[in-house]
Amino acid sequence: MNIFRKIWVLFFGVALMACSTPQSEFGVYRQSDGTIGVHAPKSAKDTEAQAAAVEECKKLGKRGATIVETRKTVNDRFPMTYIYNCNAY
Repeated sequence: MNIFRKIWVLFFGVALMACSTPQSEFGVYRQSDGTIGVHAPKSAKDTEAQAAAVEECKKLGKRGATIVETRKTVNDRFPMTYIYNCNAY
């Protein structure tokens, strides 16, 4: 019975790992002034960065995101940072 329990726990753990969602390639964060910042990877398009910002705005109860600023960074992994305002339209 003890071996059966260990096999069951192992199987359950492997099943959870197989069903997990991969981590996003975007770094999305909320700023203290209410804007949303998105660190975009090299291969990202502007529309993909906006989609990530819209998802974060939806968590705040807003419907959309409008771009405010675009900055280049010195980070090789995330060379662009986009700043968005959430709006309720």
